[in-house]
Amino acid sequence: MKKLFLLSTIFIAFTTLVSAQDIADNAIGLRIGDSDGFGTEISYQHALGSNNRLEVDLGWRNYSNEDGFKLAGIYQWLWPIEDRINWYAGAGGGLGSAGSTFLFAAGDVGIEYNFDVPLLISLDFRPEINFGDALNDNLGFDVALSLRYQF
Repeated sequence: MKKLFLLSTIFIAFTTLVSAQDIADNAIGLRIGDSDGFGTEISYQHALGSNNRLEVDLGWRNYSNEDGFKLAGIYQWLWPIEDRINWYAGAGGGLGSAGSTFLFAAGDVGIEYNFDVPLLISLDFRPEINFGDALNDNLGFDVALSLRYQF
């Protein structure tokens, strides 16, 4: 019985350590991507737990017919792949303007690497469904590279 208890304790401790995340409380940086047009966003992440966070992005977009801005909020869940490498998925939405105001719903899937220094690099794919007449296409596929300082 003692051996079973000891093995159970070791197993629980091991699975807790393996699935533990090392998410910074806050991260801020740039998200550079391309959807209907090239754009740069100021990106802020705030940890909400050990494996989830909120990301807020505000930036400029060079859409095909005119320039505009976009504000996005995404709730994300993180899962470890290896030491310092995570993948994440999330959902959210936001609003923007390109001649007229539009709303959008978005998903998010990406991979990130945490350096030994407080730096985070990530690559993500964010499909968006746009509601409004501002954009020519109601479906956007935003792919972006991000670099953030963690604190």
